[in-house]
Formats: sequence, structure tokens, C-alpha cells
Amino acid sequence: MAKQNTPELPSDDSQMTKEELNARREEITTFYKDNIPHLEIQADYEMLLAAIEKARAERMQAQMFMAQQYASQKDVSKDGGVDPNSEEGKAFQEAMEKAMNPESKQG
Repeated sequence: MAKQNTPELPSDDSQMTKEELNARREEITTFYKDNIPHLEIQADYEMLLAAIEKARAERMQAQMFMAQQYASQKDVSKDGGVDPNSEEGKAFQEAMEKAMNPESKQG
């Protein structure tokens, strides 16, 4: 990262004249105002990264849930549980496909 030239503080503020203090105040104000656009862009970037990470985590959580449900459904169907050809079984299969292929549900 490039090093920015930050305004240097004088060693003793008490010996500065009123004009020097006003000039110093203007210099600091200008410095911060010049950096605001860069910080706003960085904040937008960070927010986008956070949104992407959240979406990935939610998708992974949904896939794990569906996989667990699918595994338990197979165990139950072996023991005479929910029939995969029933309405409930078909709804589950459809939800499982949507979770595994999120781009197909957009549109």
C-alpha cells in the first residue's frame, strides 16, 4: 500500500501564532477531505465482500441442511417412512435441487 503524506504535528502547539494555527487547521481539513472519496470506495468494497461472504455461508448452510434431510429421508424410507414418489418426497427433491443449483431459481 502506498504511504500517504500525513500532516506532521509541530512539537509544541503552544508557541504557534493564531495565523499558524488557522493555517494548520486548514491543512488538516484539506487532508481529510481529500481522503474521503478513497475511504468511501473502500467502504463500498468492504460491504460488497461482506455480502458475498454472507451469501456463500447461507448457501452452504442450506446445502448442509438439505443433505442432512436427504440422508435422514433415505434412512426413514428404508424403514417404511416417507415415499420419495409421494407429494412430500417430490417437494423435498425439488427443494434439494434448488439448493444445489441456486442459479436455476434466479430468473
